[in-house]
Amino acid sequence: MAIEVGTKLEGKVTGITHFGAFVELSAGVTGLVHISEIADNYVKDVNDHLKLEDKVLVKVINVDKDGKIGLSIRQAVDRPPGERPDRPERGFNRDREDRGPRNDRGGRPFKPAANRLSFEDKMSRFLKDSEERISNLKKNTEGKRGGRGARRV
Repeated sequence: MAIEVGTKLEGKVTGITHFGAFVELSAGVTGLVHISEIADNYVKDVNDHLKLEDKVLVKVINVDKDGKIGLSIRQAVDRPPGERPDRPERGFNRDREDRGPRNDRGGRPFKPAANRLSFEDKMSRFLKDSEERISNLKKNTEGKRGGRGARRV
């Protein structure tokens, strides 16, 4: 039986590595199921999902000219069209419980929107802070000027 891309076959897990699992198909031909093709969710360790001698249904996803066969377990599962695999939400939709309070993340602390300032107020505050910082810098660097051989009093 020729192995073609897109066919679904049953095989037996013959080896497990940190990057995937080797599956023996019919007639002693072996292919690799990459760790990303084992399950729809994140796979940290292949051993959590597969064991040696497990019988698995795989789909052939590629065949190289040098004979390497790429297999997928997650693509072998039939799903109705349009249905997406169950994956955790990412981005801003995550629950705040798993992130901790804002001020523990190293950024600026969260300020509620209740104390909204006008643009002019923000500008005057910025200018005041800026003037203070510049004066502090000048005060701290004034006495430190001078090059080699400067006399000390």
